[in-house]
Amino acid sequence: MEHFGATWRGFLHDCRKLSRASTPFQVSGRLTRINGLVMEAAGLKLPLGSGCRVLVPGSSGVEAEVVGFSGEKLFMMPTDDVFGLAPGAHVIPNEPSQPTPTAAERVEPRRRASDRAKHLPVGDELLGRVIDGAGRPLDSLGPINTTHSRSLQSRPINPLARAPISRSLDVGIRAINSLLTVGRGQRLGLFAGSGVGKSVLIGMMARYTAADVIVVGLIGERGREVKEFIEHNLGETGRARSVIVAAPADTSPLMRLQGASYATTIAEYFRDQGKQVLLIMDSLTRYAMAQREIALAIGEPPVTRGYPPSVFARLPALVERAGNGPEGGGSITAFYTVLAEGDDQQDPIADSARAILDGHFVLTRALADQGHYPAIDIEQSISRAMHGLIRPAHFDLVRRFKQLFSRYQRSRDLIAVGAYQTGADPLLDEAVRMYPILESFLQQKIEEQAGFDQSLSSLYAMFGAQY
Repeated sequence: MEHFGATWRGFLHDCRKLSRASTPFQVSGRLTRINGLVMEAAGLKLPLGSGCRVLVPGSSGVEAEVVGFSGEKLFMMPTDDVFGLAPGAHVIPNEPSQPTPTAAERVEPRRRASDRAKHLPVGDELLGRVIDGAGRPLDSLGPINTTHSRSLQSRPINPLARAPISRSLDVGIRAINSLLTVGRGQRLGLFAGSGVGKSVLIGMMARYTAADVIVVGLIGERGREVKEFIEHNLGETGRARSVIVAAPADTSPLMRLQGASYATTIAEYFRDQGKQVLLIMDSLTRYAMAQREIALAIGEPPVTRGYPPSVFARLPALVERAGNGPEGGGSITAFYTVLAEGDDQQDPIADSARAILDGHFVLTRALADQGHYPAIDIEQSISRAMHGLIRPAHFDLVRRFKQLFSRYQRSRDLIAVGAYQTGADPLLDEAVRMYPILESFLQQKIEEQAGFDQSLSSLYAMFGAQY
């Protein structure tokens, strides 16, 4: 009997050795069609959002992501160039990433099992680095060795668990600090056409904002502007506490979408560490355009100026990930630039963004043409969280400033032709007298930093009030 047991144990040991040495069965499909941006494969069933690779002889293949399916056909979008692909090329699924489980996930492991989205590296090692939408370094500073990774599609925070916006944030811009006060955890839009100083303004905010970490997502911008923004607008001081995620216009629409999600994921990681994070996304419009390219390519019908319905579903899903965390934790204060096509503020993306953000700053070409920088139109701009952040005396001065500024603007043509007579309108008389001071207050040089207390002190002094 003992001899039989020893023989059986030896047999099981040999089976274990053979199983470890065997080649596992590889599930694969075949490439059947490439139509524009979309690749079709047959013989492979993968869930939406899965990563896969199209094999090319002599190379590592072309990375792709599942963006849709119809019956037995699988629709994929490449993240790289598709040159060299041939009909019938093998398509294999990527190995699923295994992120380090958090304490909450160890307690409730079923939550991790349902998370099938792509995971990318996060951590303090990213500070000062420039990376692409897949987490690969672009700055020639060597590899990035991080110990943590997070899902690109995080679960939303319970709205009732979020801390309220109750503390102001110093962004270093006088006009914003005093007249459009921003709170920690607020989400705002910078609405602007091309060439009105948008990049310079966000560069100033990145350098001067009182935040622990800055995450900059350069999505769909020109490649030249990426280096220009890092070297001239951000500077060495700003870069040291920043993470720059760059997905320029020449990358695939899938990488542009992923770049925006990755920048938000990095900001969420630092927020969960209890830090105050400034997230700058340039731009939300390019993100929407990337989603439009993908949706139209897989057959989704357009509804508004060529934008399909999925675009207007993805925008709030991205924006709602920013904001405050639970009480006592960190926050993500987010600025999203919105490109108004032809300076049209009723552009569908601009209109949709205005509805889901906590305020908007409008930069106008008329002010930029006058050399008025930053070209913020105070009359069209608003911060919706401002009322809960400032004192009544401060709010009264803001209202007085806007009354005088607006009164002068409405009578500008009358004053220019000499038809204005002093004494006819006391409010207009005061507006004419103070307009040079008001205009000078709104302007600020690139190298000039205006702290929150300094900005408020200047506003109070302008009207002879005590700060």
